[in-house]
Amino acid sequence: GVIFVLGQLKQRIRRIRVVLADAAYKRCGLPDWVEQMFNYTLQTMLRPVGVKGFTVLPKRWIVERTFAWLVRHRRLAKDFERTTASSEAMVYIAMIRLMSRRLARGNTI
Repeated sequence: GVIFVLGQLKQRIRRIRVVLADAAYKRCGLPDWVEQMFNYTLQTMLRPVGVKGFTVLPKRWIVERTFAWLVRHRRLAKDFERTTASSEAMVYIAMIRLMSRRLARGNTI
């Protein structure tokens, strides 16, 4: 999946230089491969040493918050979609709804 996602990212957004990833992506030399193939720095988020239980990781909360916003839409609460295209469309619809509500709330006179 990394090849597809980073390939799409490189085509659509040219200014990106650093990609944040979970610590699991540090395995198998993936950061070096991403550097060679895409000229991105793959920065992994590690848990602090000696901390037990839940801890907020830098930048990770942004992703988790976005997932929470998406799950508030009933169709995205579980994996109901049969194809990835329809699932992607539902994510777009959920985010369009979220942003349009925020924009409408800010423009009240």
